[in-house]
Amino acid sequence: MARKRKIPMRKDIVTGEMKPKKELVRIVKNKENEVSLDPTGKKAGRGAYICLNVDVAKKAQTERTFDKVFETKIPDEFYEELVKYVDHQAARRELFGNEK
Repeated sequence: MARKRKIPMRKDIVTGEMKPKKELVRIVKNKENEVSLDPTGKKAGRGAYICLNVDVAKKAQTERTFDKVFETKIPDEFYEELVKYVDHQAARRELFGNEK
């Protein structure tokens, strides 16, 4: 009999919902206080997750969620890049399904 695999769950920092890790993207702050996208989930530093939903990414942009989470001033370009990335990934999921 095949065992059911455990699905790793993470909390979306904007909505507060627990979701499977594959449905989220990690944002990481390294020791130099640089904040960046971490699509692989393996970069060193403190991470926070956001779901692959454009509306949630835009909400994070308007509320400047990651400024508060990482306690640092983050440039507007980062939020614009985040919205573009989430939009792109959402479109990919629509086209190709949930396979990665």
